[in-house]
Amino acid sequence: MKPYNTPGAGKKEEVKRMFDNIAPTYDRLNHILSLSIDRVWRRRVMRIVRRGRPRHILDLATGTGDLAILMAQRIPQARVMGVDLSEKMLAEASEKVRRQGLDDHVALYQGDAERLDLGDGAVDAVTVAFGVRNFGNMEAGLSEALRVLRRGGQAVILEFSTPRNPLVRWAYSFYSDKILRPVGGLVSRDKAAYGYLPASIEEFPGPERFLEIMRGVGFTECRRRSLCLGIAQIYIGYKA
Repeated sequence: MKPYNTPGAGKKEEVKRMFDNIAPTYDRLNHILSLSIDRVWRRRVMRIVRRGRPRHILDLATGTGDLAILMAQRIPQARVMGVDLSEKMLAEASEKVRRQGLDDHVALYQGDAERLDLGDGAVDAVTVAFGVRNFGNMEAGLSEALRVLRRGGQAVILEFSTPRNPLVRWAYSFYSDKILRPVGGLVSRDKAAYGYLPASIEEFPGPERFLEIMRGVGFTECRRRSLCLGIAQIYIGYKA
């Protein structure tokens, strides 16, 4: 894989532009607005991945590298590749990798999750944290993840979902409309970005439908774990 491949057009270009704009404030806002619960969720993903004893991990939509760095720290035998469309998000990730002294364990590349410059069966595990909903074509991105996995390898996907419980759904909607959108827009100076993010969650397929999509592209033994009353889900699938 070569660093800084040119990503595609359409939705992906809009996502790239948006995350380039909010990259400098993304980490601070993300952790503050989530009360750092996102850190707890990433640790759960890491523990699931670690049980498979992977040596080569691909972290798609790596953003500022939080999950890639965590896996490199807690799975010392593994080398982690982080891929993202946004050059500025990757610049933030690169600085964090440098500060943690993980340059020999984490490699970062600008690239398109739907057109990976990796051979078939190249990695033991693929992870995505809060990035699948930003794929231009979800099925294409999942198919690529399956292609680069070795037989028996696993994909572990962390993504927000709309809670089923009416009270929890109302509280989450209130938080998104009254706190996330205005505060995120004010601090990042990109109101459109913090309008897009909750809207993309609302449009994302429900948990059972997403499992169907995973099975449809060829993943096996697909299952999910609900987090925080359905606010997020961890999806797991394997390559037969």
